[in-house]
Amino acid sequence: MNPSDQYLAKLMMNVMLQPLKHPESSVLVSVFTPCELIQEAGLYPYNVESFSCYLTASQAERAFLQNAEDSGLSETLCSYHKTFIGAAEKGLLPKPKCIVYTNLACDANLLTFHRLAEFYHVPVFSIDVPSRQTASNVAYVAAQLRALKRFLEQTTGRLIDEDLLAERVARGRETLEEFEKFQSARADRFIPSDLVSPLYSGMTNNILLGTEEEKLYTEKLLKDIKNAPPKKGKHIYWMHTIPFWSDAVKEALLLNDSAQIVGCELSQVADLSVHSEDPYEEMAMRLVYHALNGPISRRIEAGIHHAKQAGADGAVWFNHWGCKHTLGGSRIAKKRFEEAGIPMLILDGDGCDRSHGGEGQTSTRLGAFLEMLGDFDHE
Repeated sequence: MNPSDQYLAKLMMNVMLQPLKHPESSVLVSVFTPCELIQEAGLYPYNVESFSCYLTASQAERAFLQNAEDSGLSETLCSYHKTFIGAAEKGLLPKPKCIVYTNLACDANLLTFHRLAEFYHVPVFSIDVPSRQTASNVAYVAAQLRALKRFLEQTTGRLIDEDLLAERVARGRETLEEFEKFQSARADRFIPSDLVSPLYSGMTNNILLGTEEEKLYTEKLLKDIKNAPPKKGKHIYWMHTIPFWSDAVKEALLLNDSAQIVGCELSQVADLSVHSEDPYEEMAMRLVYHALNGPISRRIEAGIHHAKQAGADGAVWFNHWGCKHTLGGSRIAKKRFEEAGIPMLILDGDGCDRSHGGEGQTSTRLGAFLEMLGDFDHE
């Protein structure tokens, strides 16, 4: 692994340990909640998806999933959310200081965070993100973020310094810009790729955005790319979450010279073409102009752009069980990607619950897709 990925793994582990070490200073958030205000309040943000991934990596998810389903949750609800709810209600996860979430991207958020707020008896703050990309909607979300500042100050008894917040948000934008530079530079380079680092970068690019630690990560990426050898093998861009636990996916893409994941859409959701010097408007723009906000065409176009940026030879659209947004858009995505010259595989599975894995089908279809890319190269 590259030094930057090793650093990232330690960074992500620390994110997961903080709410266990300091639950009284931790905030449970939805996956794309802006966390700069939370950091500036001296709190540790963590999200459902990351914790559930760690439980899956420990092969412990099934008991918590079953507990959630036995309590009445639908089998078709996102398995990340069910795993977390089951673990929380089993007493595994300590009580957070508060909960902050948005309605962005995942319709499970509304159910999950209301339920957990009642279970833990903690204050909760929700951010409503309209689906249209307009100046008035940015102003609407920015007003909610100013209200979030007051909520966090009241909850913690700490005042948030506006100047320090502005510095943090500006540092976050620089971090995202450096990550984009890295993605462009890797197009003609070979970088060994595992299955968790793309997910780690997606999570820390949100939870830790604005921190000096995350800025150091992107600086390390740019240093690594300078020493990377020329490209070899096939570049694969991955849409949605990655089933890192899958032996079939490991065999095809884990530290493999012949094919590597060169990007995951979850780490490239911000539209950097829009910008504001006001920190609240800047954070609001990240939500309103988020690649997964609005019609599926926005998500698809962002994916095509980022796949081309990273020199992708093909793309995988992963139909994570229970994600209606992804499942519903898969056929349109395949058509659009292939019209743009990027072959696409639609792969069904589950990023969290290995009982929905379908390993035989995954191995056959992913192997055939990679073989087809090799043949395509010689046509």
